[in-house]
Amino acid sequence: MSHRYCVKSYRCRSQGFTLLEMLAVIVLLGIVATLVVRQIGGGVDKGKYGAGKAQLASLSMKIESYAMDVGAVPVRLEDLVLKPANANSWQGPYAKRSELLDPFGRAFGYQSPGEHGSFDLVFLGRNGTPGGSGLDADLGSWE
Repeated sequence: MSHRYCVKSYRCRSQGFTLLEMLAVIVLLGIVATLVVRQIGGGVDKGKYGAGKAQLASLSMKIESYAMDVGAVPVRLEDLVLKPANANSWQGPYAKRSELLDPFGRAFGYQSPGEHGSFDLVFLGRNGTPGGSGLDADLGSWE
């Protein structure tokens, strides 16, 4: 049963929302959703950056474990996953292929021999390029 009311002109109208009212509500919901997504999105990047720091430390330990078994650090990070031809005492795999990518889906920077030690492992932050600050800052295994 629909509810009706009559105005002074004695025309009866159905009670409900007008198209303009519905559009106003949709626009307001869109604005609120945008604000919420921006807040959550910033938290996700911060979480990924923290995970990248932890993954850098974990991958560094896996490289050290490889070096203890083989007698030298790997030439390439892929040597942690697949046995190189010249690594007779290889006891791996030391890592999964997915662990060779940072939380943003990019490869870690790796250099052997490194400028700071036997190897340099670098997480390039959110932007994936050298340099930057905040969530875009680089982190090295030597730090």
